[in-house]
Amino acid sequence: MELEVRHLRALCAIADAGSLHKAARQLGMSQPSLTTQLRRIENALGAELFSRERTGCRPTPLGRSVLSRARPLVSGMAALVAEARVVAGLVDGPRLRIGSTASRALVGWLRRLRNRLPGTDISLYMDVSASVLLRMLAAGQLDVAFVHEVEGCPLPVPEGLERRVLVEREPQFISMARDHPAAGSPVVELADLAEDRWMVDPTVDGEWDGVRRVLGAAGLNPPVLHGDYLTAASLIAVGEAVAPCQPTSGPRDDMAIRPLRDDPLAVRLLLFSRPDAEAVGMDRAGGAGRSSGDEVFADLEASYREAALRAVDYRRWLTVHKSPLLHARAA
Repeated sequence: MELEVRHLRALCAIADAGSLHKAARQLGMSQPSLTTQLRRIENALGAELFSRERTGCRPTPLGRSVLSRARPLVSGMAALVAEARVVAGLVDGPRLRIGSTASRALVGWLRRLRNRLPGTDISLYMDVSASVLLRMLAAGQLDVAFVHEVEGCPLPVPEGLERRVLVEREPQFISMARDHPAAGSPVVELADLAEDRWMVDPTVDGEWDGVRRVLGAAGLNPPVLHGDYLTAASLIAVGEAVAPCQPTSGPRDDMAIRPLRDDPLAVRLLLFSRPDAEAVGMDRAGGAGRSSGDEVFADLEASYREAALRAVDYRRWLTVHKSPLLHARAA
């Protein structure tokens, strides 16, 4: 059996839902059909991709590896189909093509945009590389790109793009096993993590350089593992690694998320767009069925604030630092 995009889409759905029952419902198929399809995929690859547990399905090491390759392929196919439909004239009316690196603000942002822009075809393309998204934006394949820039590692920005700063300096927290000795402290010292393996994703622009710079400045040289976020989460949960993470990250029973002393790791959150706003379904005049770039940004700002205040440790950090985000106007 040859793997097809629908098979990869099914694997991603199982991983995201955490169970065959929920994934089947999301895919609009029966659980027995999805179970049979998964068995065929595993037979084709020669090993199990998910371990079936009482609480659901968890990716095996091979499953994590396959998923890390499958996700960009599924996203790329979705973008290809969306672009083809536009070119073929099958999508009438305004459209908004969004590119983004991972963020907890995305769900609320998309919800607000759909409420603000009824009838607009809104698509989302995800990529771990901000540089890739900015190149797509400059080439006209995207209309806006929400990205993060690691402190000390400026992004190469193509000429002609407009930039709005969502957060000038977002601290990066550290994720560790729930029973890690440092997890009992509200703020973690870098020195307390000197003996841990650090996990970074080398495909994220600037992440490894940023972590290496901070560890070097602290006189630390811990072992470093390179891998994707999904692999990192599995290793962190069993105490095999620690890793930087976004402060808006959601809570997990098997993982602790804490701020680092003096916030040595940070990113800047940016929204880029093209100046030819009328061509992307964003009219600066904000006509009927359209939205200005400022409104799109305001929706993102409100969604980020919502996600930030929902994260207990980040909200505590914002309170200690008297962040204006606590008092920003909610959209």
